Amino acid sequence: MHFEQHSFYSRYLEKEMPFNIYGHAGKPVLVFPSSGGSQNEYADFGMIDACRSFIESGLLRFYTVASYDNKSWLDHNKSSHEMAQAHNLYESYIINEFVPLIFYETNATKVIATGCSMGGFHTMNFALKHPDIFGTAIALSGVYDVRFFTGDYYSDLAVYFNSPMDYLSNMQDPWFIERYHDNTYIICVGQGDWELPHLLQTQNFQKIFMEKGLDAWFDYWDADSAHDWEWWKKQITYFFEELNTQKLLV
Repeated sequence: MHFEQHSFYSRYLEKEMPFNIYGHAGKPVLVFPSSGGSQNEYADFGMIDACRSFIESGLLRFYTVASYDNKSWLDHNKSSHEMAQAHNLYESYIINEFVPLIFYETNATKVIATGCSMGGFHTMNFALKHPDIFGTAIALSGVYDVRFFTGDYYSDLAVYFNSPMDYLSNMQDPWFIERYHDNTYIICVGQGDWELPHLLQTQNFQKIFMEKGLDAWFDYWDADSAHDWEWWKKQITYFFEELNTQKLLV
């Protein structure tokens, strides 16, 4: 398997940001790590190896980035507004610095986004805010209401626009709605150990998609499916196999 390690200095975050690349060709997949995770996390927990057949066959090329969560949603010394401001810097890094690198290297026009747990939150937040960039999103065991991290944010707009359940519920802009209809959204959660808050949020998120008339694949795995990497390996390979069967990876 082709593997590269890189980093570059982000002018938005004012620090060196490392990333890894797995694969030589195929549709680009941008992986958001779980809470505070590194660019190595996805491989360290076996997710890259689980996707090896897609990578080695040239169907998918994975880009794994480092998180900024410890400076944003996990920094409880900050107000909710300050958390959102820090996240917005990370968003600028991803959208204005990292995604252009992916497009340059792959000649792709859209990116697949995925992540587990907090990476699932990032997956849907980025995919819904930038539907022109992320054509497919696969969120595993995520949360989709930013109050999970901030508590009540008292209508602070910086926070509101990073809470997918809130801004999607109120979305009326036809530019976004049209692109949502064109894109593919897969939101998966288990019903086993440590999944209850994620299960409840996924159920509420599904209601919003239904109310908006938006297509998405909400998939609820059985009671033995835990909030754990062993299950996320099974889930991500299952969904990539399904997408490949539907000719969505070519």
